[in-house]
Amino acid sequence: MNVSYDKTGNLEAVIKVELTPADYADKVTKELKNIGKTKDIPGFRKGHIDINQLRKRFGTDVKVKVLNDLAIDAVLKYIEDNKLDILGQPIPAEGHNFNLDDDDVAFAYEIGLAPELNMVFDQSVELDFYNIAVSDEMIDEQEANLRNQAGSQEPAQEYAERALVKGSIMQLDAEGNVRSDEKAIQVTDGIVAPFMFKNAEVAAKFEGTKVGDKVVFNPFDTCDGNEAEVASMLHIDRDRVEEARCNFEMSIAEFIVHKPAEQNQEFYDKVFGPDTVHNEEEYRQQVRSMIERALQPNSRQLFVRTAEDYLMETYGTSMELPEKFLRRFMMLSDKNITEENVDETLRMQIPGIKWEMIENKAAHVMDIKVNEDDLKAFARIFAIQQLNEYGMGQMAEQMADYYADNMLKDKDQRRRLAHEAFTAKLFTAIHNAIKLNEKTVSIDEFRTIVAALNNATGAEVAAEEEAQQ
Repeated sequence: MNVSYDKTGNLEAVIKVELTPADYADKVTKELKNIGKTKDIPGFRKGHIDINQLRKRFGTDVKVKVLNDLAIDAVLKYIEDNKLDILGQPIPAEGHNFNLDDDDVAFAYEIGLAPELNMVFDQSVELDFYNIAVSDEMIDEQEANLRNQAGSQEPAQEYAERALVKGSIMQLDAEGNVRSDEKAIQVTDGIVAPFMFKNAEVAAKFEGTKVGDKVVFNPFDTCDGNEAEVASMLHIDRDRVEEARCNFEMSIAEFIVHKPAEQNQEFYDKVFGPDTVHNEEEYRQQVRSMIERALQPNSRQLFVRTAEDYLMETYGTSMELPEKFLRRFMMLSDKNITEENVDETLRMQIPGIKWEMIENKAAHVMDIKVNEDDLKAFARIFAIQQLNEYGMGQMAEQMADYYADNMLKDKDQRRRLAHEAFTAKLFTAIHNAIKLNEKTVSIDEFRTIVAALNNATGAEVAAEEEAQQ
C-alpha cells in the first residue's frame, strides 16, 4: 500500500491510496469464506460451498467493500498521523474512477484543510467588562420584595391594595333583587381577588369598601368571559356558566390582606440565616450583595457577546475557507443542495462554519474539556435556576439532583446542556486569562449598551439581506 499527499490549493488537498493484491486479496478471501459459513445460499448447505462459487456470486461486491474500507481507513490514518486539521470528512475525488478488473487499484480523496488560527489569550488582549451599579432604589425595591415574601396573610376590616375579599355572592334578577328560587346561583363562602380582575372599572368597585358593604358586579366582566374562571368563582359546573351572565351581589364578610414582615432579628435570620445580620446597615449591605450576585449573569452574558465579537472580528473576518471542497462536500452530504443553490447555501453557512472553527480552536488553546462531573454540576445549577423560576426555591436544593438527572437522560437536553457547559467553561477561561477593562455603569446605561449591540446586529443582518437581493 502506498499513500501520498498532494496539495491542490492553499486549503485543499488530495490523498491518494494505491493498493495491490498483497494488500487486499487475503481480506477478500477471508470475507468470502465468512459469507459461506454464515449465509444461507440456495442449493448449498451452510458452510459447504466452495470458494470459486463464492467468488462467482459475491466476489465483486466483497472486493468493492474491502477496497473501499482499506482506502478510507488509510486516508483517516494518514490524517491522524500527520495531524491534519480538516473540515468535514474526506470525499471521493471528482472524476477519479478505478477498474475492478485491474489488480492494482488507486483511490483518491479530497480534503478541505482548516486555516491556521494563531490565537492568543493573555494580558495583551483587553476587553470591556461591565459591572452594574446597585442603586438605593434597587435596594429599596428588593427590600420591599423580601419583606413581602416573608410577610403573612391577615384578616382586615377594610379593603387594601391586593386584598382578597370573602363573603357571600348572590345572583340578582333583572330588577336587581337577590334571587331565592331553587335555580338561583348562591355562594355562601365566596372569595374574589379584585387586583386580578381584567376589568379595572369592576375592580375599582371594591376600593374603599368595609366589612358589611355590598358590591354588585358581573362575574363575566372580571375575566373577559373566561368560562373556567367564572365557574371557579361561583362554584358551579361549566355547563351552568351561561346562567351566570348577569349581575351578582357580594356581601363582604372579611378582607384578607398581605402584611409585609417587620424588620427585626427574626426577619434577618429568616432571610439570611442565623447570626448573619444584626442591624439595618448590615441588612442593606446584604441586600446589596444579593442584587450584585443576581446582576452578575447579565454582566457575564454581555462579556460573552463582547468576546464573541472580538474573536469573530479578529480571526473570522479575513479567514479563508476551502470553498471548492465545501461546495462538493455539501452537495454529497445533502441531496437538497444542488449546483443551482450550493453557492447561496454555502454563503449562508459560512458564518457558522467560521464560528465553529474559532470556538474549537479557542477550546484547544485554552485546553477546555467538559467531563461528566462538569456536565452534572452544570445541570444541577440549571435545575436550581429553573426551580426558582417556577416558584419552588425552598425545595430547589432538595430537588436539584433529581431534576438534573432527568434532564441528562434526555438526549436532546443532554446535548444542549453539554454545549452550554462547554461555552460557559470556555468563556470563563478567557475571562480569567485576558486583561479586563472593568467599568461600572447604571442599569439604564447597561441596557443602552445592550440595545446598541442589538441594533448593530440588526443593521448587519439587514445589510446582508439587502446584499442578497
